[in-house]
Amino acid sequence: MEEGGSGGSGGSDSSTSGSGGAQQRELERMAEVLVTGEQLRLRLHEEKVIKDRRHHLKTYPNCFVAKELIDWLIEHKEASDRETAIKLMQKLADRGIIHHVCDEHKEFKDVKLFYRFRKDDGTFPLDNEVKAFMRGQRLYEKLMSPENTLLQPREEEGVKYERTFMASEFLDWLVQEGEATTRKEAEQLCHRLMEHGIIQHVSNKHPFVDSNLLYQFRMNFRRRRRLMELLSEKSPSSQETHDSPFCLRKQSHDNRKSTSFMSVSPSKEIKIVSAVRRSSMSSCGSSGYFSSSPTLSSSPPVLCNPKSVLKRPVTSEELLTPGAPYARKTFTIVGDAVGWGFVVRGSKPCHIQAVDPSGPAAAAGMKVCQFVVSVNGLNVLHVDYRTVSNLILTGPRTIVMEVMEELEC
Repeated sequence: MEEGGSGGSGGSDSSTSGSGGAQQRELERMAEVLVTGEQLRLRLHEEKVIKDRRHHLKTYPNCFVAKELIDWLIEHKEASDRETAIKLMQKLADRGIIHHVCDEHKEFKDVKLFYRFRKDDGTFPLDNEVKAFMRGQRLYEKLMSPENTLLQPREEEGVKYERTFMASEFLDWLVQEGEATTRKEAEQLCHRLMEHGIIQHVSNKHPFVDSNLLYQFRMNFRRRRRLMELLSEKSPSSQETHDSPFCLRKQSHDNRKSTSFMSVSPSKEIKIVSAVRRSSMSSCGSSGYFSSSPTLSSSPPVLCNPKSVLKRPVTSEELLTPGAPYARKTFTIVGDAVGWGFVVRGSKPCHIQAVDPSGPAAAAGMKVCQFVVSVNGLNVLHVDYRTVSNLILTGPRTIVMEVMEELEC
């Protein structure tokens, strides 16, 4: 927690500094386990590994079978063997993220026992660290909205940093968003976020001060975690790769390396969609990109599949014409910890430009070429993709989308 108390003097004795560093590393490890566990929980719900089960005439809601989960982890390359899978799940059990449904077994065993994520039964312990972490995650998600411009590349002392916010502007935003009632309350919140290792000064020289100093979130909440990271002895902050969630990122020339994903179309054609490391909501041509595995980026807009997948333009009136060759479908999409996994493009009506085959949208049945009719009950046939994007990103994690699909498509 040294950011909040050390100031910029650097004059604290070694024992205090060592203790603070160890405490900070523990907070970082806890945060990584929380994110990794939550991402796994959502994936298991999507794939129906977690479900209601019966044993001896009793129903156990939202649980999984240990032996089946180990099979799943190996099948999905999350563990190389059963022994490793047990170690991974034991890490989650030790952190209180999962537990045996009757709390009769402290150890995670490769047998037909029922286990459950504590978040699914309301027994997850909300101590101060967890509360601060969850608050920080919510703020981070709001700041990553495509309509929000608070996080920007900025320069301090001759060094340019990515995704920074100015302290004074951040305080204004917190009050404006209702996250704090007064500026003083907003500043106290920032001190707590700093003490729990969620934000820090870009060069780690200053505590949080209402000023023009620059700060960053230490954590990329949306980065897809691999379970094997739980077994790493390294502190996340010591990993100097661009995938490190705690790496304070100075701008460099190699952070625009691109990757691609394959989108699923109704005709089963494969279309390659390029993006800056699958960045969430990067400006992909004229689309919004809801990624299932993003690394957040403030890089300039990058074209991803700029050519429309539609064979011809379609109007809202055409979709609503009685007898038109379109079928209505409704999807309930539970966003995972990193997004929903689809691209929206167009205007009046918007259409699905691409779908990440490993994301929540694909699991729900979404396909390209479908036209977006409504989002969470709001008709969006006569708005553009920016409005649709904003509705989704500022709404709940679970979205209900009604679409229309051409019967011949």
